[in-house]
Amino acid sequence: MSRTSFETLLEAGCHFGHLKRKWNPAMAPYIFKEMNGIHIIDLHKTVGMVETAAEAMKQIAKSGKKILFVATKKQAKDIVAEKAQSINMPYVIERWPGGMLTNFPTIRKAVKKMATIDKLTADGTYSNLSKREMLQVTRQRAKLEKNLGSIADLTRLPSALFVVDVMKEHIAVAEANRLGIPVFGIVDTNSNPNPVDFVIPANDDASSSIEAILNVVCGAVAEGLEERKAEKADEAQKETKKSEKKEEAPAEEEEQVAE
Repeated sequence: MSRTSFETLLEAGCHFGHLKRKWNPAMAPYIFKEMNGIHIIDLHKTVGMVETAAEAMKQIAKSGKKILFVATKKQAKDIVAEKAQSINMPYVIERWPGGMLTNFPTIRKAVKKMATIDKLTADGTYSNLSKREMLQVTRQRAKLEKNLGSIADLTRLPSALFVVDVMKEHIAVAEANRLGIPVFGIVDTNSNPNPVDFVIPANDDASSSIEAILNVVCGAVAEGLEERKAEKADEAQKETKKSEKKEEAPAEEEEQVAE
């Protein structure tokens, strides 16, 4: 069963590419035709490719690994934040902190600083500070929260990146490439698809298009998480049954000995 359809993507405007003069020739295989100077994306290909990407993301989630969602452009920020939160995945929607992947330990230190500020505030250590010093601490905490709050639970490097607009987020894509982290990306006709492992050719400017693609991939991630939960519950049940049988066996032996 397909997770989306040609009609759904068409309604969301996923087929509108950029002006012909702005195109990246590497996107030629994904372009259906040119209309009024604008490239039209071949949605038949998009359906298959978003399906492939969704299935791969489902397997990553099922294995208990994290996918980092990246979208700092205005029309994608809120959608990405909402969808990533709904599946409990980390995301970056403010500014990509340079070296976030390639210099991950430094980023983790900054996240830990946030936790330290919270701890010292809660235990009263900061109660002796002057108003001015307290204001500085509060501002620092707010800045950290804005830039890194959404990745506070990311204790190790993500297993994959999902990027909206690979041209705008080229630094994030380059860092992932360097570390061999697979990149899933919505790629428009003005971008280079080559650094992206799972290309989803679609309009990366219209919020309706971004949402339509995210609905598919995040739905698949949610499935993966559910299956993981179900498998864990099954294992726990089997373990319980095993230990019950072990307990029953010695009891039977004792009865035989008593006879």
